[in-house]
Amino acid sequence: MADTGPHTAEHDTGPGPGPAPGATAGAGSPTGQRGVQFRYHRELFPALHDWERTERSIVEFSGEEGPTGLLGLDQMGHFGPQGCDLVADAVLAHGEGPLDVCELGSGFGGALRYTVDKISAGGLSVRRAHGVDLVPEHCAVSRNINRAQGRTGMTDICASATAVPLPGASLDVVWVTGSMPHFPAPGEVLREAGRLLRPGGLLVLTEEVSLTPGGEEPSEAFRVTHPRGVFFTTPLADRLRDLERAGFADVVREDLTPWAVALLTDRLKVVRIFRGSVAGIYGAASADLIRDTLDAARTEFLAARLSPALITARRA
Repeated sequence: MADTGPHTAEHDTGPGPGPAPGATAGAGSPTGQRGVQFRYHRELFPALHDWERTERSIVEFSGEEGPTGLLGLDQMGHFGPQGCDLVADAVLAHGEGPLDVCELGSGFGGALRYTVDKISAGGLSVRRAHGVDLVPEHCAVSRNINRAQGRTGMTDICASATAVPLPGASLDVVWVTGSMPHFPAPGEVLREAGRLLRPGGLLVLTEEVSLTPGGEEPSEAFRVTHPRGVFFTTPLADRLRDLERAGFADVVREDLTPWAVALLTDRLKVVRIFRGSVAGIYGAASADLIRDTLDAARTEFLAARLSPALITARRA
């Protein structure tokens, strides 16, 4: 049910744009893109910074513990766990394990944990999983969750997605679940993914609100819940060009528009029906912002101003 998830941008240069509407920067608050993304996601999901209390509320709501019981409440983007399923399916179709994998823009790590579990359940072993996020507070929460769940094979790396402190050609799969709009320079992120992957390695992107069919901007109504400086869009032609320049081949783009419209319609129904429970977990303001964010994205999909897609590519 979460909307954008704390997926953060790769740069932290300069003061960056102002905070998202309603956000405030206090003394000692982070600056640059790190600060912009931190304040936006802190305003949207303040409860996730008190993870222990929030997890108790989620378990009480869902009746289950662990990632299965989180039911998409653990910060998994506009597409929720269904988007993670797309990534897991692409990885399972790619080849054999054991795999060394990495998610760029991993936030609180909900999508990474869920996707790794799906891959493992599908019969591929994951030897090591890395989550890379720019915001130290997000990494700290993810570490706490991983520790509580006994995930010794998962590492949180607080770093730019354009400069990941891992050796070149050390990974089998790199994925991005919905974080592409939070990267001001997505071409640099793709180049870093190409550096990290072994020859033949797989890249998987779920493009939620990041691609435009041409060079046009989304509507101003969309920007109310997806502010400039926090969300960046890229023309589809530029994304395909950047993939080629980053050394990727066999690029496949699957248009997800009908699927995404139906998914967000269903998620909106759930958010509205269970608003009281969502508000009890995240707070009333966050519950309403989740609803408005999903609704704004769905409107852009219907108007063909944004092109939701699944992109897979192989490192040449």
